Amino acid sequence: MNSISEKFKYLRTQNQCALIPFITAGDPDLETTTEALGVLEANGADFIELGVPYSDPLADGPVIQAAATRALERGTRLEDVLRIAQSVTRKIAAPIILFTYYNPILNLGIDQFLKTISEAGIKGLVVPDLPLEEADNLINTAETVGIEVILLVTPNTPDHRIQAIAQKSRGFIYLVSVTGVTGVRSQIQTRVKDVLQNIRKFTDKPIAVGFGISSPEQARQVKEWGADAVIVGSAFVKRLGESTPYQGLRAITEFCTELKSVTSEQLTVIS
Repeated sequence: MNSISEKFKYLRTQNQCALIPFITAGDPDLETTTEALGVLEANGADFIELGVPYSDPLADGPVIQAAATRALERGTRLEDVLRIAQSVTRKIAAPIILFTYYNPILNLGIDQFLKTISEAGIKGLVVPDLPLEEADNLINTAETVGIEVILLVTPNTPDHRIQAIAQKSRGFIYLVSVTGVTGVRSQIQTRVKDVLQNIRKFTDKPIAVGFGISSPEQARQVKEWGADAVIVGSAFVKRLGESTPYQGLRAITEFCTELKSVTSEQLTVIS
């Protein structure tokens, strides 16, 4: 399986915007999560973001919070998430990016955590509450085991911090499209276009836009603003977790196909 950076290099040669679905591990159950990972890749996912359920998910909106609660109530733990990841990463080419909070990493120990997720085939790591000032140890240690730590920029991040984040982030830069938590939005803030262009002043690393994207039309808009990738979370989580497993898998199959048809169109950047 390719690294995140290698996959982005390839997609740029194809003039394509990447599609990155997000799902919560263990919702509706671990077996469905395992199937969903394969379904997403088979229907166009270039990368897959896999959320570890957490009891106090400060960056997550109501849909993902509810999914995490359901998964935890069914007994889903980090070791379960990594077990299914390991079984799937042997079969799919889409790099899996783990989404987790900082406290579980510290509880296990940075070295042990990174060694464990690397052995499970994880290629990337997003830690939304990781302080920039404390990121170096995690980033540098992760690199030694082939994990790329992805840092986040928000619409309110000042330029001096954008520059520091752009320098430290590995794989790509995660641009949060809204101020607030994840969740379905009816519109994407037009300010995202300006923030994208501003980040480009500091780096040529890929930029992925997430939080609030819930339709093919919004994905197309973000792509045309110049994003290298579109991250879609709550809309996938809702489709997968709020119906029967069979219905959920069918729903994400159709939705992923629709989104991929948009992101695979030839890129047109609006100036």
